[in-house]
Amino acid sequence: MDAEAEIVNRVANSGLLTLDLADYYHPGERIIYDLKDNLFQGLILKEKDFRQFLKEHDWSIYSGKNVAILCSEDAIVPVWAYMLLTSYLEPYANKVVFGDLQSLEQALFQDALSKITLENYINAKVVVKGCGDLPIPSYAYVEITRLLRPIVQSIMYGEPCSTVPIYKKPKNS
Repeated sequence: MDAEAEIVNRVANSGLLTLDLADYYHPGERIIYDLKDNLFQGLILKEKDFRQFLKEHDWSIYSGKNVAILCSEDAIVPVWAYMLLTSYLEPYANKVVFGDLQSLEQALFQDALSKITLENYINAKVVVKGCGDLPIPSYAYVEITRLLRPIVQSIMYGEPCSTVPIYKKPKNS
């Protein structure tokens, strides 16, 4: 091999677009608000007591946080209680969802991915980056595949130097 031979970066010249889902990860804290703490004797929600708690509670502690609301006790909680709680959380929290932390993460990614400018990926060869420092849920990978598949030339997963093919547009399309 010639010592003077130029090293060519084939990855850089491949025309691949890398999409890193970590770029869409919301950095805000994720917490659960469990209605079990508002239940009388762990069984029922008393409307009068609940409304009094809501008026007196310092809701500013939820500023900028992402909140999943649920009730971990086997109790009957009326739907209006979740609605009322949300009405107090919403002015402060970044995001409020019903469900667990997984539901919250899905909602955060759903919001973020819905804002992607898909026109930037028309007929592109896209590598959806894998293996990062942030916990990216499977939902986000499924959703980005669903969004990109109709418009891209190909989708791959991994790193540009080592990818797993996911989708390739048929030649006759």
